[in-house]
Amino acid sequence: MKRMGMLSLTCAAALAVACNGNARTDNRTEPAAVGTAGAADRTAVHDSERDFVNHQLSDGLAEVELGKLASERAANPSVKQFAQMLVQDHTNAGTALRETAMKYGIQPAPQVDDKHKDLMDKLSKLRGAEFDRAYIGAMVDEHKNAVDSLESRVDSQGGITDRLTDKDSANSRPVPEKSDNAPATAVNTWAAKTLPTVRHHLDEARMLDDRLDSRQTTKR
Repeated sequence: MKRMGMLSLTCAAALAVACNGNARTDNRTEPAAVGTAGAADRTAVHDSERDFVNHQLSDGLAEVELGKLASERAANPSVKQFAQMLVQDHTNAGTALRETAMKYGIQPAPQVDDKHKDLMDKLSKLRGAEFDRAYIGAMVDEHKNAVDSLESRVDSQGGITDRLTDKDSANSRPVPEKSDNAPATAVNTWAAKTLPTVRHHLDEARMLDDRLDSRQTTKR
């Protein structure tokens, strides 16, 4: 009986050790699973990045098409030059964004939206100075929106010293918004690099808008 008692105690102890061993094994595997999930999230493409890419490419495509129209229709040489600058800059920015998107498996599907189609239709019916004023006025509005969209992807405090010491906003150096997600970081970096160019477009559009308005006022 004593042998049986000792045998039972030995088996119970062995089972307890085995169970505890399994528990320790389970605990060791949990961090690995969490780590794997974290790594996957750092490379996952989220809808916010996919939507931003397609929005930027769609707007850029519209700017290029409108710029080509203005290059042909504008009467003012400065307006023509401005339009040609937009065609080149937005084409380059679009190419860079497509390359970034493809690197992370984002399949761009940009389309010119109804708003820009309506604008294209409106401008295509105008000529000369009337075209110039309508086109430049639209470019002021378009680039205000573009600047706002790009600024949503940069650190609001980044480059603030530059903006305070340099009144020319095109010369400030935006800092990409930080992210642990690689696709988001890449898209934010593109936005930060593109923002000074788009700010410059806005500054030029405003200057041309003022100049065209002053000439119209003088004629009256």
